[in-house]
Amino acid sequence: MTAARPERVRQAGLAVLEVCAVAALYYGSAKLGLVQQLVGGQVTPLWPPTGIAVASLLLRGLRVWPGIALGAFLVNVPLGPSIPAVLAIVAGNTLAPVCSYALLRRTGFRTELDRLQDALGLIFLGALTGMLISATVGSGTLALSGALSAEEFWPTWSVWWTGDAMGVLIVTPVLLVLRYARWPGHARPSRWAEGLLLLAATVFVGFLETGDAPLIFLGFPLLIWAAFRFRLAGAALCALSVSTFAIAAAARGSGPFAGHDLLTNMITLQAFNGSSALTALLVAAAVSQRDQTQREIARACALLAEMVAKATAGDRGPRLPGRVGEREEDGGRTE
Repeated sequence: MTAARPERVRQAGLAVLEVCAVAALYYGSAKLGLVQQLVGGQVTPLWPPTGIAVASLLLRGLRVWPGIALGAFLVNVPLGPSIPAVLAIVAGNTLAPVCSYALLRRTGFRTELDRLQDALGLIFLGALTGMLISATVGSGTLALSGALSAEEFWPTWSVWWTGDAMGVLIVTPVLLVLRYARWPGHARPSRWAEGLLLLAATVFVGFLETGDAPLIFLGFPLLIWAAFRFRLAGAALCALSVSTFAIAAAARGSGPFAGHDLLTNMITLQAFNGSSALTALLVAAAVSQRDQTQREIARACALLAEMVAKATAGDRGPRLPGRVGEREEDGGRTE
């Protein structure tokens, strides 16, 4: 008992540090997300804390949910109309990623995202379904507290929902990739050159997106290139870069976001961000699953060839005297 007590204390200390780390990441990413707002304190097209919350739950389990609640509380205290309203919003912001985590676990979700079903699960269960809770609770709380009028409810709800969903679709895959990322020291120089070329092309297209010409669609060939050649790591990072440049263009009102009202710009931006994330995740998962299937077929073929070789070697072994010898002896006696 005495020897086990220090170990329990150490485990408790690590759990507290883990919760504090999640809270700090949540709070820091929220401050970063508010920098991307299109209207002061109102419209944030990408909310990174939801992506961090879902990724933390998938990687560390339900024990980190207090960190999510603490981070959400620190973010909303300066923004909320009252303490009861803040607590309600914090509850919604905590329950949404927990619900996404529970739904994904029930489907056998794999954090490697190397199967098409995992990518579809993250899209429809983790992002679109789970984030309904935070948007509904948050908007409903603001409406009941008098901070929102009836006309403002649905626009606020839609912005809240899409912003949280984009956080899951764009940020969560990046964090999941970082867990398995390894420095590719064994990669060929041509592989490094291809990666640098892809990075340069992404930055170049990003600057074109923030210019005056509506060239936002040029990001999709890069997403497909990254997914095919670098799988989820390349696709996730490329989708994050392309979406960041698109948000910058929307904030400046340039490119396809020039000359439109806020609602039109938000619809265009979220349609682009959602399409980018869907393209990156689905193509990368499909290619990874294809590679896995090819490896399984190759192993099955090798095993079958080995079995056939063993069977053939057994047939070529020495024969025991049989009916042929007996027929010869009978023939001799007949003569």
